[in-house]
Amino acid sequence: MKVEQIYTGCLAEAAYYIESDGEAAIIDPLRESAPYIERAKKDNAKIKYVLETHFHADFVSGHIDLSNKTGATIVFGPTAEPGYAAHIAEDGEILKLGKVKIKVLHTPGHTMESTSFLLIDENGIENGVFTGDALFIGDVGRPDLAVKSDLSQEDLAGHLYDSLQNKILPLPDSVIIYPGHGAGSACGKNMSKETTDTLGNQRKFNYALQAKTKEEFVASVLDGLVAPPQYFPKNAVMNKMGYQSIDDVLDRGLQALSPEAFEAAAEETEALMLDLRDPDKFATGFIPNSINIGLDGTFATWVGTLIPDLQQKILLIAEPGTEEEAVTRLSRVGYDHTIGFLDGGIDSWKKSGKDIDSIETIDANDFAKLFYSNENLDVLDIRRKSEYDSEHIIGIENFPLDFINQHMAELKNNKKYYLHCAGGYRSMIMASILKSRGFDEVVNINGGFAALKGTNKFDLTQYVEPKTML
Repeated sequence: MKVEQIYTGCLAEAAYYIESDGEAAIIDPLRESAPYIERAKKDNAKIKYVLETHFHADFVSGHIDLSNKTGATIVFGPTAEPGYAAHIAEDGEILKLGKVKIKVLHTPGHTMESTSFLLIDENGIENGVFTGDALFIGDVGRPDLAVKSDLSQEDLAGHLYDSLQNKILPLPDSVIIYPGHGAGSACGKNMSKETTDTLGNQRKFNYALQAKTKEEFVASVLDGLVAPPQYFPKNAVMNKMGYQSIDDVLDRGLQALSPEAFEAAAEETEALMLDLRDPDKFATGFIPNSINIGLDGTFATWVGTLIPDLQQKILLIAEPGTEEEAVTRLSRVGYDHTIGFLDGGIDSWKKSGKDIDSIETIDANDFAKLFYSNENLDVLDIRRKSEYDSEHIIGIENFPLDFINQHMAELKNNKKYYLHCAGGYRSMIMASILKSRGFDEVVNINGGFAALKGTNKFDLTQYVEPKTML
């Protein structure tokens, strides 16, 4: 028996590969099928099942393409109603995989179809449980993401409590917890950086498992939640109803365009020009009205948070050689309408003699002098509210990037705004958005809060340990 976690850091998502005696199961695969197919081929194994723990909200699963390409059966737990062929398993049903068994445990709460899969080895020993978003390391799944549910988040949290008490916690302490996500995912509020653990350890250290009553559990789990990213319910619908093949998405998106063709496509289709370069490189020269979301950061999550329409046509400005990765990562969160990329990247645009814009920047020490000599400076700390509440510079207001689309009207385009986040990635996103919307005077503070704090020149609020990372 083999069990492998296939972890994708930019989404903090864990898929799983299980193999026994030439048969394999894939749990919660990402959009692209090739890595799973190649892994099975390495073992000369046939993929028998694609197990889905629930209709995911934070990414588009690859279950449909993987099933179509391998003949594997898609399996959901009780109450799931997908818009395509799948086996809807009963609670307690046993799925045979080579010499091992997988027991279906219906664990509603995160969503009502949420299901965990208990792995029973060749000797009949309960080895591990794949909990999806029901139980994380250090946390549990948030109960406010169900699509079109008539249940409140309090109701769902109550169901989650019952699921944990009746299905997960009765298992032996030695059982390994294989969750669907780790730290950085918005599917939980305070997950551990560890991506597996024993149930015994989680009994001791997971805050949500310390609750002595259902009421205490519900209050604890709901405390610190904020509105989820806008793409979550849209991804859940795609996972439930189906989607276009990743092969078609890649064919459409990997069209190399000359500067002239790129410019024409942007004008004719009203496509969003998305610059994927490092923020520092972007600041020194970019195509006017393009938006910077760096591919090396939590790229897909920020695209999903900030671009409201999944049907939005997108044109890419990328470092040459990274275009396929970019189109793939966009498709993982449901953005399937990339229509091409700038051939040769920004250098080809510059060589063509076309217009270039830039973002003004300032280092932390110079900003300190400016800040304490000018009472009327407009400065925005664009970190999440939880980060800001934990510690911030006295006199600087919070304007979270997460909710810029809802609060854009509060900003005035005749003002000069100085922006900082934690390290510079998010503030450049914000600066590029403001520039594209007619804010001519925007200044990015290099190094963000870390650099500002490091100068020892600012008055800070007293540090408070954050209770949520949302």
